[in-house]
Amino acid sequence: TELMSGCFIAELTRELHLSACPPSSRHIRAVQCSSYNNQPFMGRLYEWEPFNEVPIEQQCELNCRAIGFRFYVRQSERVIDGTPCGQNETSLCVAGKCTSLGCDEYLGSGRVVDKCGVCGGDNSTCRLVSGVFKHSLSKIGYHKIVEIPEGATKINVTEMVKSRNYLALRSRSGRSIINGNWAIDRPGKYEGAGTMFTYRRPNEISSTAGESFLAEGPTNEILDVYVSKKISLNPKKVTVVGLLVFFFFVCLFSHAVYTTIKICFRYSIFHCVNRLTQVQVSDSLCDSSSRPSPQEEACNLQPCPAFWDIGEWSECSKTCGLGMQHRQVLCRQVYANRTLNVHTSRCRHLERPETASTCQLKICSEWQIRSEWTSCSVPCGLGQRSREVHCVSNVGDFVPDEECNMNLRPNDVENCDMGACAKSWFYTEWGNRCSAECGMGVRTRGVLCLTNQISSLPLEGCGSERPADSQVCNNGPCENRIEWFTGPWSQCSAECGTGTQQRSVVCLMKSNEGFTVMPPYECSSLDKPLRQQSCSLKACGAKWYHTDWSACSKTCEGGFRVREVRCLSDDMLSREGCDVQLKPEEKEDCNPEPCIPLIDENCRDKYFNCNVVVQARLCVYDYYKTTCCASCSRVAHKQSTYRRQS
Repeated sequence: TELMSGCFIAELTRELHLSACPPSSRHIRAVQCSSYNNQPFMGRLYEWEPFNEVPIEQQCELNCRAIGFRFYVRQSERVIDGTPCGQNETSLCVAGKCTSLGCDEYLGSGRVVDKCGVCGGDNSTCRLVSGVFKHSLSKIGYHKIVEIPEGATKINVTEMVKSRNYLALRSRSGRSIINGNWAIDRPGKYEGAGTMFTYRRPNEISSTAGESFLAEGPTNEILDVYVSKKISLNPKKVTVVGLLVFFFFVCLFSHAVYTTIKICFRYSIFHCVNRLTQVQVSDSLCDSSSRPSPQEEACNLQPCPAFWDIGEWSECSKTCGLGMQHRQVLCRQVYANRTLNVHTSRCRHLERPETASTCQLKICSEWQIRSEWTSCSVPCGLGQRSREVHCVSNVGDFVPDEECNMNLRPNDVENCDMGACAKSWFYTEWGNRCSAECGMGVRTRGVLCLTNQISSLPLEGCGSERPADSQVCNNGPCENRIEWFTGPWSQCSAECGTGTQQRSVVCLMKSNEGFTVMPPYECSSLDKPLRQQSCSLKACGAKWYHTDWSACSKTCEGGFRVREVRCLSDDMLSREGCDVQLKPEEKEDCNPEPCIPLIDENCRDKYFNCNVVVQARLCVYDYYKTTCCASCSRVAHKQSTYRRQS
C-alpha cells in the first residue's frame, strides 16, 4: 500500500477556496539577491543567491552568497517587507524584523471568531449540522440522506470517494433541483430554495473525489438530499456509498457571518502486486472480493499561523522638516486562501511592526533674524522699530518667504513707546485779512502749546522759540488828514473766535490842497485814539491746528516726515467737527535723491569665483573681504540699503 494525502476544505464564510502554502522564501529572496548581479562588488561582478544560514535575528537582512564561491555579503539591512523568514517560513519580515493573521477586518480589535464563525460572537448565533453517510444501498432508486432546514447556509455535500451513484436535491414542494426525475444533469449552477447550488462531478475535480454540491444560502425552504442508486450489471452486487460527508450551518440570526473550517484527510491506496517480486501488476490478477477497504484519518488540523499585515506608509505629514507617517498594521490569518483579521493576541509570538514613524522629505528653510532692532523712530511717544528677517535655505541662501512657515515668521516691525513727549507748538493757518485797510497792518494766526500725544517722528518741544502769531501786511498807502485821524476799524483778524482789529491813527494837517502828515508830537496835546482792540465775530466751533514738520526719516533715497494735526474748539479742547477736506497733511515725502556710495578704486576682486565666497557667507572674514573686496562690498551695500528701507 501507499499512503497518500489530500485536503478537503469546507469554506463556511463566503466562498470556496483550495488551501495553499505560503510563498517560498527562496524565490522572493532569490529575486532580491539577483538584483545585485549587475552591481560590481570589490571591483567584480558576481551572481548572487540567498544565504539562509544566519541566526534568526538576521533573517530579515538580505544576505546573499556569490554563486560558486564560499563567501556571502549582507547586501541590505532589510529585505523587502513581506519576505518570509524563520525556519518554517511562516513568518514575514516587516520593517526589518521577523514577525507573523483574520476576524472583523481590523487588526487589534480584540474580537475573535466563535465556533459559529461570528466575529466577536458568543457561539449562540448558529448550530452546525454535519455527518458522514456510510450505509449500503441495496435497492435501486432515490435514497434520502439528510434534510436541510430552512435558513441553512454554507451547504456542502460531498462524496469523498467516487461511486456509480448520483447525488440528488429536491425541495419539499416537490420541485427537483439537481438530478431529479431519473435524469442526470450536467455539472453547473442550479437555482433553488432562494440560493445558487454548484454541482460538480468527478471529471471536474480531484480524480479520487466523487460528486458534490455546494451553496452559500440561506435557503428559504426545506430541502431533501438523496443518493440515486443506478442499475448494476451485477444484480447481486451491493453498492456502498463511501464517506458521503455533509454539513451546513443553521443560523439563528440572519446577519451571522461564519468563518472557515478546514478538514484534511489522508487515506490508503491499495495495488495488486506480485508476491515474490512485489512489483505492481494488473488489478485483475487479484481477488477483488479480498480488496481491503480504504482507511482514512484526519490530518493537518492546525490552522495557519497569524501574521502582521502591514499597509503602505502614509504621506509624510510635513513637506519639509521632521514629520510623521503612519500605516495600518493588522494581525491576520489565512483560512483557505482567504485572509481575515484576527485579534492581536494571535500575533503575540511576533514583534509588532511600527505603525508610526518619523519622516523628512527635505530640510526646511528657516526664518533667520539678520539684524538687531533699529532704534525707535521717535524719541518720545509711540513709534516703530524694525529688523531684518529672511527665509534662509539649508545652504544659507535667501529664498522666497513662501518656502518658510509663515505662521512662524518673526516680527520684523513692532511698535515702541518712548514715553510721553514734551509739549509742541500748534498753530493755525494765517488769516486772510489784514488789520489795516490801507497802509501797514497785521494779520494773525492762533498759536498754542499742547502736549504731543500721537507723534511718529521727533518734534520740537514748547521750550523752543514760540512761533509768531502775527505778521506785517500792507494794503497800499492811505490819504492824509489834519489832527489825529482814525481810520475805520479793520475787519476782525479772526473769522471766528477771538481776534483783533486795528485802525490807523495819524496826525494830519488839513489844508486846501488836502492833508499833510505831521509828526506825532504835533498832536501830542490831543488824546490819541486806540489803534487796536479785541474783536469776536462768532464762535469758531472747531478748527484745524498743526505742529511743525518733523525731521526726515532718511537722508537719501526717499524718506518721510510727519506733523501732528488736531481739531480744536474755541476752548482749545479736541473736537471732531472740522472739515476733513481742509485738514492739513500729516505726512509727506522728503529727501528723494539717491544715496551715492563711495567708490574705492582699489577695492577689486582678485579671484574669478568670488561669487562662491559671497554664497558661502565668507565675507565676514578679513581675508575674503580683501581678496573679494568688490563682491563683498556690493553685498554689504545691498544689506545696508535693505535695512534702511525696512
